[in-house]
Amino acid sequence: MRIVAGAFRGRALKSPKWEGLRPTSDRLRETLFNILGPSIQGASVLDGFAGTGAIGIEALSRGAARVVFVERDPRAVQLIEANLAPLLASDRPKPVIIRAGFAEAVRRLAGEVFDVIVLDPPYAEHAAAEALEAALPLVSHGAATRLIIEHGTRHTPPAGHSGVRLTRTVTAGDSALSFYER
Repeated sequence: MRIVAGAFRGRALKSPKWEGLRPTSDRLRETLFNILGPSIQGASVLDGFAGTGAIGIEALSRGAARVVFVERDPRAVQLIEANLAPLLASDRPKPVIIRAGFAEAVRRLAGEVFDVIVLDPPYAEHAAAEALEAALPLVSHGAATRLIIEHGTRHTPPAGHSGVRLTRTVTAGDSALSFYER
């Protein structure tokens, strides 16, 4: 795994040495950030179900002002820290890592606003719908928050929930990115 573009382009990221963690492929990350385009510059980004931290680190590389990583597995939290360590200059705001399940992290983040929320829950049948519902308190009513959920193509993404609607789905292999907006 490598950082695809931006200030840290080409830097290698450490991968998990255990089963059960499925890092987002370089190709799918590139697709995601090509769609987001320049809107990532200066953005506040939440990387939920962060795993290796590749999504949030890619956002930092491309100019995000702030990134919050959410991950409950302590091994993955250590992996995110290891991947971040060589990339961050002391003059840059440090990313926040919340070690908790996603629903608990949302409770802790109540009232915070994010421009971009990227969620990569396990590829299970109802995981995308559950992640969408859990993230709703973080989707701003006044600003244009973009919410993206990565899921398996074999599972149909939810059409929306509580005023958040599906606007686009792109696929790459057996993975898909579904984009939601209020």
